[in-house]
Amino acid sequence: MGYWVRVALTIAAVAAALWVLWSVFNIVVLIVMAAVLAIGLDPAVRFFQRRGESRGRAVAVISLSVTALVILFAWLVIPRVVTQIGGLADDIPTYIERLEARDDAIGRYVRENDVSKRLEDFVADLPEKITGSFGTIVGVAGRVGTALFSLITVAILTIYFMASLPRMRRTAAIVFAPSTRERAEDVIEKAIDRIGGYVGGILVTASIAGISALLFFSILGVLGIGIPFAFPLAVFAALMGLIPAVGAYIGAAPAVAVGFFQRPLTGILILAYFIVYQQIENYAIQPRIMKDAVNLSPAAAVISVLVFGSLGGFAGSLLALPAAATIKVIFVEVFLRDRVAEGDVEAKEKLEEHERAEEEAEHEAQQRARSRQRIARRIRDLFTGKDEG
Repeated sequence: MGYWVRVALTIAAVAAALWVLWSVFNIVVLIVMAAVLAIGLDPAVRFFQRRGESRGRAVAVISLSVTALVILFAWLVIPRVVTQIGGLADDIPTYIERLEARDDAIGRYVRENDVSKRLEDFVADLPEKITGSFGTIVGVAGRVGTALFSLITVAILTIYFMASLPRMRRTAAIVFAPSTRERAEDVIEKAIDRIGGYVGGILVTASIAGISALLFFSILGVLGIGIPFAFPLAVFAALMGLIPAVGAYIGAAPAVAVGFFQRPLTGILILAYFIVYQQIENYAIQPRIMKDAVNLSPAAAVISVLVFGSLGGFAGSLLALPAAATIKVIFVEVFLRDRVAEGDVEAKEKLEEHERAEEEAEHEAQQRARSRQRIARRIRDLFTGKDEG
């Protein structure tokens, strides 16, 4: 077989593989999301294993615990969210009247375009539109059903991947030739460590974003300048916090808008809060996650989110940093080390810089772990009545 024939067949095979992957892109995204979640929960599984539990039992305990937390969260959150969203819909005419009363560009626009009358006509025609839009309703119901099916699929795959992760690691390593298997295992292990650290870190970041927003909204309420719908707005901020780099801005927008609807002072305070919080997240919270978990620069993180978000939407944004971190591990361990072995001086300097950053991140992580252990001991001693002195 000639050289150009082999090249043409190779190109055709790669193109066919890419076409197949693109055809089942949604399924591939679900599988990758499940794998990322399983890797992120693997430290918890190993925690139970170190205490004598089998891996299957550890996976069962974690799965039941997560399910219980989700049910508890839904029970506490969904009724309040539905109630407050209904209240928001009822209060829209009031907001429009306030906008009409404003003596600025926004107020003039609302009055000149008769926004209030248009809204009343829309609400009056809504039953007829709903009756005549059965196809749309079916389509929406279908999309909701698809979303629920996707969530269930991810949950089932996550449980399976958690139970099978050690075997999957060994299987992935067997694919490589014996001469490169040890190196492949090292690359796989580092990639898994990066993904696991990121999942834990981003969940903590999103929780901090939601809790701090709810706390600030509550403080405004105590001061008498609060906003309605504080709970769903804080939940939205937490969910958007799962998107790295740009999630905080998206999560802030509805709260700021509702704040300005209430009064200018409230809107300004909420805007100032989110600006300050974003700086804290950018310079105190996110850098630690980026450095210790995925080891990516802020610019690389933003570019990854933009690229993967454009390819996969919201799911792509969530998977952007784990994917980018995995690509970086492969680049360093395969490409960069090969260049160093060939005597490339610049590659050697880059590799040494990377290894120094890794050592610094590991040292800082160990220091924080020791600090957390000291705090835990003090809390335990406080409750048990012991005195360290």
